[in-house]
Amino acid sequence: MITIIDYKAGNLTSVRRALGHLGLAAQITPDPEVVRRAERIIFPGVGHAGAAMRVLQERGLDDALRAAFARGVPILGICIGAQIILSHSEEGDTPCLDLLPGTCPRFTLDDPRLTVPHMGWNAVDVRQPHAVLQDLQPGDEFYFVHSYYPQPEQADDVYATATYEREFPAAVGRDNLFAVQFHTEKSGRIGLTLLKNFASWTP
Repeated sequence: MITIIDYKAGNLTSVRRALGHLGLAAQITPDPEVVRRAERIIFPGVGHAGAAMRVLQERGLDDALRAAFARGVPILGICIGAQIILSHSEEGDTPCLDLLPGTCPRFTLDDPRLTVPHMGWNAVDVRQPHAVLQDLQPGDEFYFVHSYYPQPEQADDVYATATYEREFPAAVGRDNLFAVQFHTEKSGRIGLTLLKNFASWTP
């Protein structure tokens, strides 16, 4: 059973629907005790880092996630779930979960033709192998919607990048934690492949 964290974010049902399409059992829960006992966790969503952290703290989900991570539970972060796993976000000057040392800066672009948020399909370049990224081919594209992006302290924690004027981390992770800035559940066949890979990943 895959546990999807409910912290009043969007896209939760889209993720569960994608998992169901793959024949994978999933539950959406706001209950920290369920999260603590979870076999496998997906932390998806869209929204504001400050608002997300407030809900996590109000519900006790922040400590539950830290406990699950420490227990070695496989965790997948998607979009904002790839941002607030870090130490700090520039969005609202927000202290985050600190599961992975790093920050979450906002895009600063020189080209006036480019807008923030970054929205649309972009190729993702794998920088080092990971079980969740297996079967990706050069040029495979994923769907992005974001104004901020994950920036781990350690380069070894970056597994894939994308380019929006300049290169930025698109997939990061360490140990039993893996996270992607793009939306797997909105990325068609290749997005489903990543979800399937996560479901069988043994850190």
